[in-house]
Amino acid sequence: MENLKSLGLSLIAFMLAVTSVVAEAQQPKKVPRIGYLSAIDRATESSRIEAIRLALRELGYIEGQTVTTEYRYADGNPNRIGKLAEELVRLKVDLIVTTGGDPVIRAAKNATQTIPIVMVGGGSEPIGAGFVESLARPGGNITGFTNLGTELTGKRLELLQEAVPKIVRVAVLYESTIPGNMIQMKEARATAPTLRLAVQAFDVRDAEGFERVFAALKKQPPDGLYVPGGPVMNTHAKQIVAFASKNRLPSIYSRTEFVNAGGLMSYGTDLGHSYRRVAYYVDRILKGAKPADLPVEQPKKFEFVVNLKTAKQIGLTIPPNVLARADRVIR
Repeated sequence: MENLKSLGLSLIAFMLAVTSVVAEAQQPKKVPRIGYLSAIDRATESSRIEAIRLALRELGYIEGQTVTTEYRYADGNPNRIGKLAEELVRLKVDLIVTTGGDPVIRAAKNATQTIPIVMVGGGSEPIGAGFVESLARPGGNITGFTNLGTELTGKRLELLQEAVPKIVRVAVLYESTIPGNMIQMKEARATAPTLRLAVQAFDVRDAEGFERVFAALKKQPPDGLYVPGGPVMNTHAKQIVAFASKNRLPSIYSRTEFVNAGGLMSYGTDLGHSYRRVAYYVDRILKGAKPADLPVEQPKKFEFVVNLKTAKQIGLTIPPNVLARADRVIR
């Protein structure tokens, strides 16, 4: 009798254990949520988002099935970034990818000290800005990629001068609210005299500022145009490129998107590589790695792009030695 009782209790315990395992297996697994915070618009970001999506898929993350993404775009309005960052934090995303430079990184940092942040497409001086303690050991909740865009200003002015040997005065459109832009302006002013160039700076902080600046440029046309980039500039790339083309103004930009839109030349970090590498950080963090221990990566590849269609349109012949140095030529 005792044996039967013991057998019955063992059977009940076994059935309870099996039921518990089955119930646990039937419970839906938590699908990780990524927050994507951008300073610009969805259309401009589409190719970058696709690069991240494909790279994540190679690592086994399928959008809508094993991972979901909450996208938030400031559409070039810096006043919206902080609220969008707070919104992602309220949604309790597992990590936030920031794109668009220091203002976006800072907005995310101000919104959370605990949710991991992966910066890409900006963050020229992450240590000086207080985002990380060092590139090798970030130390906080931020890691990702540093841009080094501020160190390429002299090279861009040099390329512009080589493409247009008679150039003397260069207009620079920049955003004074972007620390990286201010550093680039400082470098431009330091480099210009060695190239025998005169730099004229035009601060554009919002969409309304373009009308004022374009009117000034029409009144006193420069010989060339340099656009370092930034949320406002990137969002209005087509408007800037159209003005340069209409006024036959040779121009160089920090991002290839401007050249793809009809700009003359660009020289800068190959952002495509950086955006694909975002998947690596997302994977490591979702598997338990801490941003504090994931080194910040520096650019490894730079790209010089020339648009010959635009050159022809503005009546400019690009010297063969300049074309020979281009990584990509749009014909």
